Amino acid sequence: MKAILASTFLLATLAACGSVTPLRPQQGMGEVPKAAAAERRETPAELMTPSTQAQPERRADLLTRSAEREEDPFALPPGPDNGKPKD
Repeated sequence: MKAILASTFLLATLAACGSVTPLRPQQGMGEVPKAAAAERRETPAELMTPSTQAQPERRADLLTRSAEREEDPFALPPGPDNGKPKD
């Protein structure tokens, strides 16, 4: 029982010691370098915002309404050779 209480206390202590202050560059560190094709340097907020390509909109469902499937004359089960070409 003491081991459980000690481990719970240790975990609670570790969880409470996190810092919530904003990150700043250390002494001697420069700003974020400008990208080769960019016109200007991006701000940290712009760098943290995902692009549209990284977070696309979900429009995968191309069907707008339900419809019955037409009969497909080419949807046949495989024959005795299972679709392999004849030698």
